[in-house]
Amino acid sequence: MSCIEFQRRDLRPMIAVIGLTWLAGCSTPLPPTAPPPAQRAGATVSRAAAAPATARTWDEYRTQAARRIVAANPQQSHLGAVEEPLLAIPVLEVELNGDGSVRSVNVLREPRQAKDTTRIAIDAVRRAGPFGDVTRLPKPWRFSEAFLFNDDRRFKPRSLD
Repeated sequence: MSCIEFQRRDLRPMIAVIGLTWLAGCSTPLPPTAPPPAQRAGATVSRAAAAPATARTWDEYRTQAARRIVAANPQQSHLGAVEEPLLAIPVLEVELNGDGSVRSVNVLREPRQAKDTTRIAIDAVRRAGPFGDVTRLPKPWRFSEAFLFNDDRRFKPRSLD
């Protein structure tokens, strides 16, 4: 084996580590695992914070709405890893007015067990509204969200998983 082949072989693991480090720096940062201190103390989400940055697609809007739901419900939500098995997974469809206020909440899927989690999810959505202007997005103005509940009856919106 020549000296050049030996050096190339030694450099491969180092190049792989550098490449992975570079790729990790390009990823989108995860949201914080705990809400800010003001929200932990039980403060409600202000109406000034109601309008998230203008979303260009319904996927972006749903993610922004999910972040808002978590921020408005710090005692009932979490952003940690989803633990299997889940207690319940209610799925809601949220219909909005043009200003982002909640027009209606429809249950698309009610879990067989822990049916009270559906009411917790509906109340969480209503507390978090309004979600910001939707007039630039195509009609119908609605989105769906699955709520992943753990055994402590705390949820994580599927859009943030």
